[in-house]
Amino acid sequence: MLAISLIAGAGITLACFLLLRSLRHLTDAVPNEDRAWLDPLPALLRLIWPFVNFVAHHSAPHFSAALVERTETQLRLTSLSFLMNARQFIAMSLISACATALGGSLLTAAAGVFCWWMPALFAALGYGYPRLWTREVRRRHIAKIQRHLPIYLDFLTLAVEAGLNINGALQKAVEKGPDGALRREFEHVLRDLKSGLSRTDALRRFDERQRIKEVSNLVGAIVQAERMGSGLAKTLRFQSEQRRAERFQRAEKKAMEAPVKLVFPLLVFIFPVTFIVLAFPIAMKFIQEGLL
Repeated sequence: MLAISLIAGAGITLACFLLLRSLRHLTDAVPNEDRAWLDPLPALLRLIWPFVNFVAHHSAPHFSAALVERTETQLRLTSLSFLMNARQFIAMSLISACATALGGSLLTAAAGVFCWWMPALFAALGYGYPRLWTREVRRRHIAKIQRHLPIYLDFLTLAVEAGLNINGALQKAVEKGPDGALRREFEHVLRDLKSGLSRTDALRRFDERQRIKEVSNLVGAIVQAERMGSGLAKTLRFQSEQRRAERFQRAEKKAMEAPVKLVFPLLVFIFPVTFIVLAFPIAMKFIQEGLL
């Protein structure tokens, strides 16, 4: 019996050693990532990033080309392409699915309500959460672009009216405009222009990266003005006034929606507490008089 235990222990030790050695070999095969020109990682991603690179490196050949292409488009539209690539995002989704399935299964098992379909449900929720996160990032990105676009249009209009061409106007707008997503995108346009692209192609690429209605209108107006030979300053002035009017309309819409959004918290939280405060002295009075 002792000999069997020793043999079993030696086998388990050898298996663990071989497993650790294999993991070490697989980890060493992952190339080091140079993030000098990439955006800094958030705190939570920084903790799991070695696992993300590990899964992305060893699982990338199994990702379909269509899935990688859709993910690249999604990252480009959310300006997250400078944070991670498509394979890293898919690997992060897989890690999130596994972690959510394991954590959710342990919690439900500890609570005594575990069912066979719960791991699959938790895995689906974990896999879909990064995509919900990108949608929220996309929404905030569009809001920032819409907020800063009238300001940059004013700078462009003043620069063009002062005698500069669109390249010089973009340079001045980048120098004087507020920092944010739109400034980085205009810097990208300037880099495209310096690399030899025509103004039309650089602006078209800017529109393809954003796919925002206001940006599409601006790019179309500039391209048409250059093609038709009309005054660019007048076109930019009209675009600036229109974007500013749309921004005020969005603010008015949100102000009009505020009372409707307040109905639920009023009915659920504020009104019941108010009724309790008002009814308590009356109820106490009735109790003292023996009426209740």
